[in-house]
Amino acid sequence: MPDDAALADRARDLALTLTSWPSVTGTADEAGFAGRLAGLVGAHPYFRDNPGDLIRLPVPGGPYGRENVVAVVRGRGRRAVLLAGHYDVVPVDDYGPLKDLAWHPERLRQGIVARLEAGGGHELALDDLRSGGFLPGRGLLDMKSGLAAGLAVLEAHAADPECLGSLVFLATPDEEDRSAGMRAAAEALPGLLAGRGLEVALGINLDAVSDQGDGASGRVVALGCIGKLLLSVLVVGVEAHACYPLDGVNAAHLAAELLAEVEFAPELGEEADGEAAVPPTALGARDLKTLYNVTTPGRAWLIWNVLTKARPASEVLAVAAGLALRATERARARIAERAARLQNPPPLTGAWARFGTWRFEEVRARARAADPGFDARFEALAADLAGQADLDLPTRCRTLTEAAWDASGLEGPAVVLGFASMPYPAVRLAGGDGLEARIRRATAEVAAATGTDIGVVRQLPVIVDMSFLGPIDAADLTAAAANTPVWGSSIDWDPARPGPGWPMVNVGPWGRDYHHWLERVHVPYAFGVLPRLVRAVALAALEG
Repeated sequence: MPDDAALADRARDLALTLTSWPSVTGTADEAGFAGRLAGLVGAHPYFRDNPGDLIRLPVPGGPYGRENVVAVVRGRGRRAVLLAGHYDVVPVDDYGPLKDLAWHPERLRQGIVARLEAGGGHELALDDLRSGGFLPGRGLLDMKSGLAAGLAVLEAHAADPECLGSLVFLATPDEEDRSAGMRAAAEALPGLLAGRGLEVALGINLDAVSDQGDGASGRVVALGCIGKLLLSVLVVGVEAHACYPLDGVNAAHLAAELLAEVEFAPELGEEADGEAAVPPTALGARDLKTLYNVTTPGRAWLIWNVLTKARPASEVLAVAAGLALRATERARARIAERAARLQNPPPLTGAWARFGTWRFEEVRARARAADPGFDARFEALAADLAGQADLDLPTRCRTLTEAAWDASGLEGPAVVLGFASMPYPAVRLAGGDGLEARIRRATAEVAAATGTDIGVVRQLPVIVDMSFLGPIDAADLTAAAANTPVWGSSIDWDPARPGPGWPMVNVGPWGRDYHHWLERVHVPYAFGVLPRLVRAVALAALEG
C-alpha cells in the first residue's frame, strides 16, 4: 500500500497526464480518450494479470463511437464501491491565443500570468496563479483531478493483496451534453457487477466544486446532489397589425412578463436541511417570427434552468402555472391601464379575457382527440428531429410542442408548460444502516490527519452525472416524461426502469471558474487531501 506522499504524487501525475489528452465533448478526441485511458489503466500489473477486469462499454449515439471505461479491482467479499467521473470537457476557444496551451497546465499558468499582468483585471485569478496554490488547465478542475484521485486510489487498492471489498472505477463521456455515457453505464453496470458477484455499497462521484472564497464550501463531502429540470413555455399570442396592436395579444410582451416573473423566483427555489437550491434563471428566450413584417409576434419560446432538492416535476409545473397566471394577469392590467390613458382609448379585444394555461401532456391529449392521425404524424416528426444532430433538445421540444398545439384546436392567448431537456434527478443519501455515520467519521479523521477543514453537506449544489445512479422516483420520472416532447425519440429512458438506485456521495476537488479560461484547481487539496479522502470514504463503506 503506497504512503500518503506517494498517493499524492501519483494523483498529480495522473491529473496532468489526463489533462494533456484533449477530450472536448462531441469530438473525435473525446471518443479517442477511452482507448488512451484503457491503455494507461491496463499497463498496471493488476490488469496485466486480470485483463478481464478492464472493460470498455460502448455508448450509443454520437458520430465517433464513444465508450465508457470500467476497471474492477477485486478484493475479499461481495461489497464494492464505485468511483465515477466524466472525462469530457468543454471547448477551449475561450482561451484565445493561449488555447494550444489549454492542455498543458504548467505552461498555461505562465501564459495566463503574463496575459493578466499585461492586461490587468482578474486580480483573484492572478493572485491564485502567482501563489502556486492553483493550477489552470481545461478539465483539470472539471474533472480530471477527480478522476486522477479515483485512479490513484484504485491502484493503491490493487497493491494490497488482502484488500477488503472491491473498487470499481468508471470513466464516462458526454457529461457536458446529455450524459449519454452515464446513462449507458446505469443500464449496463448492474448486470456486469452482478455477474462478478459484486454489490455496490456506495458510489463516489468525483466531480468538482467551485468556491470563490477561502475554499470552505469546496472542501466538502456531499451526501447527494441537486436535481435539474429545464422548464419550457410556448407562449401563444394573437397576431395583429402593429397599427392596431390591441386587436391581438403580443406574444413578445407576454414572454417579457413571464421572464420577469420567473427569473430568480423564490417560489421555484427550494430549501431543505438548511441548504438552498438557487432559484431559476432563463437560458433562452425568443419570439418565433422568421421574417420581418408589421405583424406582432404570434409565438415565443422560453426556457429556464430549475434546480430541485426534493420537489417533484409535477409540483414544478404547478408552481410555474401559478407564476404564468400572475404574469399574464399583470400583462393584461398593464395594457388596460396604458390604453385608458390615451385620448381615445381603444378597446381590448375579447382575446385578452381568455388566457389559457396548459401542460404539454394536456395539449397532446387534445390533439389526439381532435385528430386520430395525430400520434403517427407526431412520432414521425419526433423521429426526424432525433436524426438531426445539429438540433439541440430544446429546439426539438419547441418544434413538437408547436405541432401539438397546431393540432389541438385550442386558441391563444395561452402558455404551454413543459420540459425541454433531460431531467437530472436530485439524489439524497438514505440513512438507517450507519453508512452516513461511517462516512462522517472517515471525513473527520482525514480532516484531522491533514489539518484541513472538510465539511459534510446534504447535497452538492451543482448538476452532476451521479443523478442517474442514485435512487430515482419512477412516478416522478413518469410525470417528467409525459411533459417532455422528445421523450421516447431523442431521450431513450424507460421511466419504469429509472436506474440502479445506489447510495451516492460526491467527493471531488475544488477550485474556481470552471467552464472558463481561468479554470483552475486548488493544488494542495486536489493532490494532497482528496486521494486520502476518497480512499477513507471508500474503505468506510467497504468495512460496513
